[in-house]
Amino acid sequence: MNFFTHIDIDPLPKQIDYSSHILSLGSCFASNIAMRLRDAKFNIVASPTGILFNPESIANTINRLATKIEISTAEMNHDGELWFHYDFHSSFSSTNREQAIAAMHQALINGAEALKNADTIIITFGTAWVYRHCQSREVVANCHKQPHKLFNRELLTIDDIVKSWSNILASHLKDKQVIFTVSPIRHLSDGLEQNSLSKATLRLAIAELLKLFPNACYFPSFEIMNDELRDYRFYDDDMIHPSRVAIEYIWQRFTKVAINNATHTTMQQISKLQQAMQHRPFNSNSEAHKRFCRAQLAIIEQLQGQHPHINFEEEKSHFCIHL
Repeated sequence: MNFFTHIDIDPLPKQIDYSSHILSLGSCFASNIAMRLRDAKFNIVASPTGILFNPESIANTINRLATKIEISTAEMNHDGELWFHYDFHSSFSSTNREQAIAAMHQALINGAEALKNADTIIITFGTAWVYRHCQSREVVANCHKQPHKLFNRELLTIDDIVKSWSNILASHLKDKQVIFTVSPIRHLSDGLEQNSLSKATLRLAIAELLKLFPNACYFPSFEIMNDELRDYRFYDDDMIHPSRVAIEYIWQRFTKVAINNATHTTMQQISKLQQAMQHRPFNSNSEAHKRFCRAQLAIIEQLQGQHPHINFEEEKSHFCIHL
């Protein structure tokens, strides 16, 4: 008997390697995968303006990055203590308006450069529920704990998402591979029924976009979590977020379809090098430990020769200090 449902996933049309330039935008699940790619030393920029949950805010961010729209003082809001912007994460907020604008402006510069250079874009939709500011009528990326009376809560329709993203895919992302995924994280604040409706809306919208744009593809992180890992032992203590084991499993499934075999070999070498950095010798001044450090530096030199664009300065400094 088979007690495990396995999802067959086709390889990505264009696989990622160490020459790839990647931009990741979306929910905190996107940040987890981006962190894994960064740890493996891929060239990736993740959510330059902060975590984004809904498709409308992600689309607005891409539009802003593509057109390099700067932040005006009129866009800033003040809650009596902090200056903030509804399109940016709260980590950009500040008691000083000019400092907040400067940080946001730098994030836009970094994001615009990443979007321009990227050949692969990873987009993770978290929810189809949005909060629309009553006065501006704009969908906000972050409510910044402002009073609920300032917003109307709405569910984006499939047509809403397809329309806004068709414009994005036909313009700013037309020459890039776009990997869509739906976050497996449940939004329990919406209620389980409303969360299911939201996730279904996102999935159907992506399905329509894939029919229209051959440069777009889908990675089923949502389905992996809900079908292959359908057990609460794969959730964190809050019973909402995937556990470390679940994230690692989804990451392994992603790498199998997104990354070619030659790149896998380099990833394994880098992983062993990073594990070697965790080695704690009994005597850091011993000749045996110095030989160990020289051996690691030789590995770094070999990897650097094969991949001159990968930065190994941290690893070099770690092993050189003991010589």
